[in-house]
Amino acid sequence: MSSPSASGGAVACGAGVFGAERRARALAARAAFLGVGLEDPRLKGAQRLLGDRRQPWLRRPWVALAAALAAVGAAFLWPDGLLGRGVGDAVSAGSLTGDPCHLMVRACAKSGAEGGFLVHACAVYMPDQLVKALRPPEDCSMCRGLTQVDKVVNISPAAFEERYAYTGRPVVVGDAMENWTARHEFSFQFFKELYEGSSEYWSHQINCQFFPYDTEFRALLEVFNMSEDRARMRYGTKPWYIGWSNCDETAARALRRHYTRPYFLPTTAESKRTDWLFMGSPGYGAHMHVDNVEHPSWQAQVRGSKQWQLQPPPECLYECRALEVTVHPGEIIVVDTNRWYHSTLIVSTDMSITIGAEYD
Repeated sequence: MSSPSASGGAVACGAGVFGAERRARALAARAAFLGVGLEDPRLKGAQRLLGDRRQPWLRRPWVALAAALAAVGAAFLWPDGLLGRGVGDAVSAGSLTGDPCHLMVRACAKSGAEGGFLVHACAVYMPDQLVKALRPPEDCSMCRGLTQVDKVVNISPAAFEERYAYTGRPVVVGDAMENWTARHEFSFQFFKELYEGSSEYWSHQINCQFFPYDTEFRALLEVFNMSEDRARMRYGTKPWYIGWSNCDETAARALRRHYTRPYFLPTTAESKRTDWLFMGSPGYGAHMHVDNVEHPSWQAQVRGSKQWQLQPPPECLYECRALEVTVHPGEIIVVDTNRWYHSTLIVSTDMSITIGAEYD
């Protein structure tokens, strides 16, 4: 799902461990919502941490590489000492290739530290190519022989599980949103009113993810403060495309009044609690990237049309071919974005709105 990506070099932590810069920005956005100025003493710690993260030497690739190697070495040397059991367990479980975040972050903080801002302050930017190099190799049977993305309707959960659910084979289901009121209710104004009236979202934003892509926005609050002309994509205004994870239980209940669990998911599968939403204007989308999430995901095209470009992992380039599919309103695409490199482009004249989630 064009979502929690390793692209851009930021280490993404599946357990809610985010880089210091993202956390400081989230604090600043929450402060703005609460009317707290950036000079307020309560934000000095976040500003100081953000300043430390922006020191030029921290952005040099050799620093990230050295930190990674140091973390690996430390994990083997002191699995039960200064670093705590977290790193040793991560290495023994094979997380060296699967989740470099565990090594990069846990090597900087004692396992006894819980909660608190500074526990996660040592997350550093890893070069994009290094992140990709640390990914485990894929079994090319996931894409071997595929020439197109199937489009199906009226597929049973059993058939979906056998052919698509966990095989890595992408599919578009065309009839899974027939009873969803989201197709008529979801809009820029709907989300604006939903989140502007929710203090719960802003109080939990520090643990959420926001994807600005090629826009100037730093937080969801800034998106909803854009001009009405730009929000309505009127001629001459700047296009935009953003995404976010929903961490607000009140908002989640409101969202789920308008959509239901896709009927085709295996009966034993659980659709995760976190909703991922993506919204933007024609001609924009997500660049080519691969995600760093735990499970495959579904993404429902509520409004607009979005073209997906799927590239097999590098080790499968000689056995598999690139795929392309356009997902139209009312269709749901299912793709393992941890394995398929993917980009998206809004190809409709209407705004694109999608909602999705992982499933296990």
